Amino acid sequence: MHRFTGDTLLVATHNAGKLKEIKSLLEPYGITVIGAAERNLPEPEETESTFVGNARIKAHSAAKATGLPALSDDSGIEIDALGGMPGVWTADWAETETGRDFVVAMNRAHDELLKSGAPQPWTARFCCTLVLAWPDGHDEVFPGTVDGHVVWPMRGDMGHGYDPVFQPNGYDRTFGEMDGNEKNRMSHRADAFAKLVQGCFD
Repeated sequence: MHRFTGDTLLVATHNAGKLKEIKSLLEPYGITVIGAAERNLPEPEETESTFVGNARIKAHSAAKATGLPALSDDSGIEIDALGGMPGVWTADWAETETGRDFVVAMNRAHDELLKSGAPQPWTARFCCTLVLAWPDGHDEVFPGTVDGHVVWPMRGDMGHGYDPVFQPNGYDRTFGEMDGNEKNRMSHRADAFAKLVQGCFD
């Protein structure tokens, strides 16, 4: 397992919500965290059909371009009644002519569930795969998940993405109704981060 020994980490994302979450999770380690937008990095095309494949593309592209260790995250929601969709296409379901709109994506997921005729509860999980890549081509992979179910209508205006329709098991609120600190303690990203920290930072 490669240890992280630098003082600056590039996070290979243009997603402000995701960057904020990762900065918060790494704050205790005194590491300077910068996003891809600060380095004017293009978003590489995600051509793989798995979370780990797409995370590797983003991490290695950023590490190679900047000479810094780069952390990438590929994450999404898998809904069992939809055969695991949208999965790696989670963000694609939000694409509109004017940019990403996750209300559109959540409506599509709900429409697809109604069409499927699947009974509730609509079990689902958020998945996150973190890849930490070094400029020399080495990488470490850390997967995380949190199980729950899709609820309707949307609830809460905190969080990002599909958070307002995802209620984790054991809770009576959606991710969209939880403040960032509570969500960050038990999310799919927190699960993957715990493994990353244990493997590369502690």
